[in-house]
Amino acid sequence: MDGDFRTDFVREPGALRHHPALVLNADYRPLSYYPLSLWPWQDAIKAAWLDRVDIVAEYDETVRSPSTEIRIPSVVVLKDFVKPQKRVAFTRFNLFLRDGFQCQYCGAKGDLTFDHVVPRAAGGVTSWENVVAACSPCNLKKGSKSLHRAGMSLRKPPRRPNAEELRNIGRRFPPNHLHESWMDFLYWDTELDA
Repeated sequence: MDGDFRTDFVREPGALRHHPALVLNADYRPLSYYPLSLWPWQDAIKAAWLDRVDIVAEYDETVRSPSTEIRIPSVVVLKDFVKPQKRVAFTRFNLFLRDGFQCQYCGAKGDLTFDHVVPRAAGGVTSWENVVAACSPCNLKKGSKSLHRAGMSLRKPPRRPNAEELRNIGRRFPPNHLHESWMDFLYWDTELDA
């Protein structure tokens, strides 16, 4: 593969390709960093029309109806605060995100699957603490053997991430398109280098 395996997991509906709106929570932070919280321009205009969001920045392009002309929003902020989830769902995407879209045995990117560190045949369970991202060659090499028997080791021990950790990991994977009007809102809460 081309090494950018992570992009297969982010759906990009056709409406997001042209003039997406960055959606910020009421505290001016993105609802999510990876995938980045984006709405199609139609949803952003509808939310503004229904007074559910404030428009913070706009594109130069406009859309028209017979009676109205409006500039397309590029950044919107929700009027009501959406409380972030504390529990992180155990999904394939979140597992790969936790592991940085890298094999936890060799560090390879691409062609990822997941592996039970303690094999299920040996009583291993499917949990955050026992499943890691693995490339196909490493997964085949390990098979249903223990790490010791396979002569392999983990880059880091698997553990349950919290929601804040996943958000911070997601910041390392910016989307393919970042509009200049979004930059002030994406990384304003990160620590500055001294």
